Amino acid sequence: MKFYMPTVVYEENEAVWNHRRELAALGTKALIMTGRSSAKANGSLDDVTKALDDQGIGYTIFSEVEENPSVETVERAAVQGRRDKADFVIGIGGGSPMDAAKAAAFLIKHKNKGAGDLYDASLDPAAVPVAEVPTTCGTGSEVTGVSVLTRNNGTKKGSIPHKIFADIALIDGKYIMNAPLSIIRNTAVDALGHLLESGLNSARNEYSLMLVLEGLKYWKRIWQVVEGTKVLDQYAAEDLMHASALAGMAIAQTGTSVPHGLSYTLTCELGMPHGAAVGYYLGSYLKEAEKEDDVLTREFLKCAGFTSAHDFEFFFEKVCETGEVPKETRQKAYDTLVSDEKRLATASYKIDTEMLKRIARI
Repeated sequence: MKFYMPTVVYEENEAVWNHRRELAALGTKALIMTGRSSAKANGSLDDVTKALDDQGIGYTIFSEVEENPSVETVERAAVQGRRDKADFVIGIGGGSPMDAAKAAAFLIKHKNKGAGDLYDASLDPAAVPVAEVPTTCGTGSEVTGVSVLTRNNGTKKGSIPHKIFADIALIDGKYIMNAPLSIIRNTAVDALGHLLESGLNSARNEYSLMLVLEGLKYWKRIWQVVEGTKVLDQYAAEDLMHASALAGMAIAQTGTSVPHGLSYTLTCELGMPHGAAVGYYLGSYLKEAEKEDDVLTREFLKCAGFTSAHDFEFFFEKVCETGEVPKETRQKAYDTLVSDEKRLATASYKIDTEMLKRIARI
């Protein structure tokens, strides 16, 4: 049985300032990677630059990471980092900047490589040091080795083959206090997807199940915030970030499963937020699990605050409001997965083509 967790996690109020010395110890100059505006708005960028200034560490800022970042964006960030002689990377934001930061750290290490090399599994996976500062409560990228990027002009989305874990993660619930409810909902559903896909996974073990059950306990405490019937306060924000981190640790052991595999088509084709795209297929995945892997499925749903897969679907439709996905898009999602034996084998129960059709909602 294996448990792999190389990232040092600091989860507390003022985590960045409190651990500025550990942050500064990663190198002599940082490449800070963010989205276009949210890191400035929520104060996380100011916290990081203040901490670096206090420690006499220089930095260069790349603030052009888009949602579902492209390999070209990662290459441009790495070029800037090399030009400015950055020897470590700090990702600030949701999954997009954090995933992009890990990939840029890989390219900075491999000086002669570019966007076309990110998916070359034969390359040494070494990267310069990475710190992550999450500002959403869903991806768990701060504690996983995964970097999900888009390529082929945004038509294909998937993880690079190199596992790049952050050296440190600095988690502070204050960064989501003023986030729009839609962001809270989509990212929280993503975290729930991570927990349930890790739990209903052929690679699960006692350690990953421990993380799943603990994460679901915290997720249950915040579902009223996600629903919109309770106001987000400091304690709920901390619970959201904690559930997200535990979910990330869980999938770091097992990986995700079929809902994530299907979700990428919805994101690429329709621009649907990642968490909502995962949630769109999570209910149908759970319905099959209720029949095939019933004991743990019932336990997981109960821990999360749901009575059944149908109960989750009702909740999801209320909070994410995706509407009906066009049949041709659902068919395309099915087509991308039906021959992916590796992805289908991640489920804790055997999925044949007829079952996959039901999960894919066609």
